[in-house]
Parts: sequence; structure tokens; C-alpha cells
Amino acid sequence: MKEFFITDSISSTSMDLFIVLVICLSCLILFSLWNGSYAKGKLPPGPTPLPIVGNILQLNTKNISKSLSMLAKAYGPVFTAYFGRKPTVVLHGYKAVKEALIDRGEEFSGRGSLPIVFSLSLFVLIGIVFSNGKIWKHTRRFSLMVLRNMGMGKKTIEDRIQEEISYLVETLKKTNASPCDPTSLLSCVPCNVICSVIFHTRFDYNDLKFQTLIKYFHENLMIVSSPWMQLYNAFPFLHYIPGCHKKLFKNVACQKEFILEKVKQHQELLDINNPQDFIDYFLIKMEKAVSQNSPISPFPTLMRHLFYLTLILIPAWPAKVQQEIDRVIGRQRSPCMQDRSRMPYTDAVVHEIQRYIDLVPTSLLHAVTEDIQFREYFIPKGTNILIHLSSVLHDDKEFPNPEQFDPGHFLDESGHFKKSDYFMPFSAGKRVCVGESLARMELFLILTSILQNFTLKPLVDPKDIDTTPIVNGLGSVPPFYELCFIPV
Repeated sequence: MKEFFITDSISSTSMDLFIVLVICLSCLILFSLWNGSYAKGKLPPGPTPLPIVGNILQLNTKNISKSLSMLAKAYGPVFTAYFGRKPTVVLHGYKAVKEALIDRGEEFSGRGSLPIVFSLSLFVLIGIVFSNGKIWKHTRRFSLMVLRNMGMGKKTIEDRIQEEISYLVETLKKTNASPCDPTSLLSCVPCNVICSVIFHTRFDYNDLKFQTLIKYFHENLMIVSSPWMQLYNAFPFLHYIPGCHKKLFKNVACQKEFILEKVKQHQELLDINNPQDFIDYFLIKMEKAVSQNSPISPFPTLMRHLFYLTLILIPAWPAKVQQEIDRVIGRQRSPCMQDRSRMPYTDAVVHEIQRYIDLVPTSLLHAVTEDIQFREYFIPKGTNILIHLSSVLHDDKEFPNPEQFDPGHFLDESGHFKKSDYFMPFSAGKRVCVGESLARMELFLILTSILQNFTLKPLVDPKDIDTTPIVNGLGSVPPFYELCFIPV
């Protein structure tokens, strides 16, 4: 019996020592977090981070945007959150975002570090989106030069979009007004336009490789917007256990193989005096010993998917757009970009769609390029910066009733189109998307062409359609749906 009490006492003492050790270790980790963040100055306020996990348990990983809005109410438009052990300064609302990205654009032009990007960079070049410093500046400058040479913002690229839309319209007519999921078809247009810019090739919509490529893009967006990816970026050790990130790596590897096959074909047929597409320009630049990676990832943007969902949910305004189409364009010719200036309501609808759907709630991480003083806070060089774009697009001071779809947000009292500085669905400043003008051109031409030729009819009452996003992370991905394209 005596031996039992001795053993039990030793066991109890060991347990107490273990608990004390855990507490001390936790305090040490917490202190290191605090010391690393505040040693050089004062970061913005924010929720107290827990050891190792930071604030991740205080965030809704299924809807990060909503969590950020709640934190902004408690800590103000500039606050600090810990996604794992690293601090991230969050900018919420137009004033803070404008001050950083536009007024002090150079200081906030760095690209933040993400574990998933590092993992991908081990077997695929990361391009203009994720590069930094001189590489980023040279690559961006080269990309813009090539896009201008190929007619970006000019009639040349508009012709390509119109040609692709004509294929889409003919394909939709073949559905004979029967129900269909438009996701894949609508993705074909932007994907084929970008493929024509990069590869000088368009694919038939039934082409197996083309459909597989589109499938990869949709899957990748779902993965990078998932709660799992939020956890992966907070806790990089998850790389070594099973998860959807493995599927992402596999998809990207297949996409890389597809692109390299196209590059090889271009190398065999290259005419340095007559470049036809982006790859040709890139190969010529390599010949001049300035080796850089391709800056564009062809992706079928979900914008098309989302605005058709909006079309069937808000049945009143498509009729107004069709009236404007009849008055300005008619039925005998295809819409063109010159029509936009005479179609203020349609232009307002295109802008409101981008504002309302909240396609990219937060931008990719930025980073400060040097130690800076931002307002009353000190932010060390390399600190990650998260831009909450949703807070700008849904600011009720600029857009009354921001949760409602209302083209009037972009119309003045006379019915003329009204610009807004708050409109930044593609972010703003030096890191704004290089394909912004292409995307806006596609949106206007696709929308007007579809409504010129079809009336859209949902299978159920619009009131019964659930628009809650499947995932809401890097992208806001809507549920799948079906509708009928009824010829006008």
C-alpha cells in the first residue's frame, strides 16, 4: 500500500511538472510572437493571438470576409490579425485602402508570403502575380508591352472577343431553350480569348484537352478558396499530410505540362521577325538573354458564371438592358465597345454586377517594401498586408443599401453613368490586375451579346434560389445552377 501511494505521488508530481512546462512553453511562444511584432515599433491593434495558432480559431474560415468586417468594427480600419504565427495588417474601408495602394503605392507594392505559393514555386515558375522586386517590375513591364502590341484595349483584341462570343451564341442556340448548366460554356469564352493571346490558338468547345484545362481552373479556384487552404497557409506543416492541396499540386503540374507542350511547338516554328502571340514574344526575349517566366495564367474567370446567376435573380433589369440594346445596337449587328458610351444603364449594370457579386473579397497578400510609418503605427519591412476589397465595394457611405443589387449605384439623377473611386474589384495601385481592361471588355460584350439574342429563364422561382457561396476565401464561388437560354 505504501508503494502505491509513493508511485501515485510521483505520478502526480510528474503531471504537475508537465502542466507547468506546457504553460511556460506557451508563454515563451506568446512572448516571442509579441516581441517579434513589436520590437521595432507598434503594429496596429487587433485580437490577442493564441500561441502557435494565432487568431485562426477566432475567424470563420468559411467566410473570412465576414470575420474581417466584425474585427474592423472592434479594432478600426487598420488592425493586425495573426494567421498562424505571422502578423498580417488588415486594411478595411476605402480611406485606408486608398492611402496604402494609391497614395503610397510603392511602399505597399510587395507581394506577401504564402506557404502555398512557396510550395507551388518548387515545381512551377510563379510569374508576375507572386514575384517581387526587379523581377516583378521587369515582368510586368514586359507583359504590358506585349499586351499593347497584341491590341489590348484596341480593336484587335475586341475582334477576338467578338469572334469567340459568336461561337458561344451559336452553341447556346443549339441547346434549344432546354435547361443547361452554363458554367462550362461561359468559361470557354474568356479562356479561349486568353489562349488566343498566349498560344495564338482557339479550341473547339468539345476539345477534351480544353475542357480538362477549364476543369482544372475551376477545381483550383475551389481549393484555394476553401477553409483547408486558410489552414494550410497558417500551418505549413499540413503540407505533409493528405489534403486537397495535393489535388492542387497535381492540377498545376498538368497545366504546366500542357503549356510546356505549346512552348515546344512554338520553339520549332518561331519567326523572330513576326511574333504571333505571347509565347513568341517571350521566346524572343529569352533569345536576348533576359529570361523571365510567363506572367499570365489563363483562367476562366467566374465573373461570367456569377453575373448570369444575378441575371435570373434580378429579373427586372435585363429587360431594361434589352431596351437599351434595341435602341442603340438593334438586332442586325454585334455589340462593340463604342456602344458603351451610349448605353449608360448597361454600363451601370456591368459595374454593379462586379460590385455586388464580391468575386474576390480580399486581394492576394501585399507586403511593405520597407520599414514604414502608417498613420500612428510602425510596420516593419516584409509585413504581410491584407486588402479587404469587399469592405470598399460594400461601403454604405458610397453605395446605399450595399447588399442590394441596384444599377442606380452607378447612375446620377439624370440617368448618366457615374464613376466611383470606390469601384476596385480588381484591386488598385501598382498591383492591379494586368488583365483588368480585357476582363471589363469581355464583361460588356458578353452581357450585351447574350441579352441581344436570348431571354434567360430559371427553372425555379428566383426567390427559391440559394445564392450562398460554396466557398468564400480568395474567391467567392456560387452554387451550381441551371437555366434556359430562350432565343429572342
